Amino acid sequence: MKCPGQDSRFWQPGAIFETQCPQCGQAVEFFKDESSRKCRHCGQKFVNPKMDFGCASYCKFAEQCLGDLPPELLAKREDLLKDRVAVEMKKYFQKDFRRIAHASKVARYAQEIVLAEHGDPAVVLCAAYLHDIGAREAQSRHHSTEPQFLEQEGPEVAREILTRLGARPELIGEVCDIIGHHHHPPAAETINFKAVYDADCLANLEERSSELPKDAATLEGLVTRSLLTDSGRALAKNVLKF
Repeated sequence: MKCPGQDSRFWQPGAIFETQCPQCGQAVEFFKDESSRKCRHCGQKFVNPKMDFGCASYCKFAEQCLGDLPPELLAKREDLLKDRVAVEMKKYFQKDFRRIAHASKVARYAQEIVLAEHGDPAVVLCAAYLHDIGAREAQSRHHSTEPQFLEQEGPEVAREILTRLGARPELIGEVCDIIGHHHHPPAAETINFKAVYDADCLANLEERSSELPKDAATLEGLVTRSLLTDSGRALAKNVLKF
């Protein structure tokens, strides 16, 4: 069955209209179901100004329905994706409120770090919410949730969730790569990885605050050695109050 909003049998007057090209001002004809068009006069491609992208901002079949999606809509889809990933994370952990709270805190810190470091928020926030997502499988298969088992089991679970939500393959690949070694950074890493690593490290330090050194100099040295970004270290200073 074709989506009623895209079926011309249901169209009303005004479903075919003209609008001005934002680049050259020439008239460009649009059909209501076209996501974008290229101006024949200057070649500028722009978004249909009257289209309600509504469901396309989250539907994984949007590209099949509408064709190539404009950059503005792709950005919106990935902005909404992180919220849907957060919901899936909570469903996965169910009543494990400690892990839900930890993942939410990591995502909150990761967002602040990635924006300051100019990374990719969609990748970072998805990885932050899902960084420990293999906990149930790790416990079942290895009788342990030690970091190496979370890294081993997490990518497969994350891939299933992100694929089901219609995330782009490149994002899925990078998120799974981050999850697969998020406790073990190599010598050279991406900004996206560093944002997730620092956020997780900071959340762990905060949760173990009663065990940390009390003097500011020692605590600052610990943070400097542990975290990978200037933004993460600055955030740690505010969170841990040294």
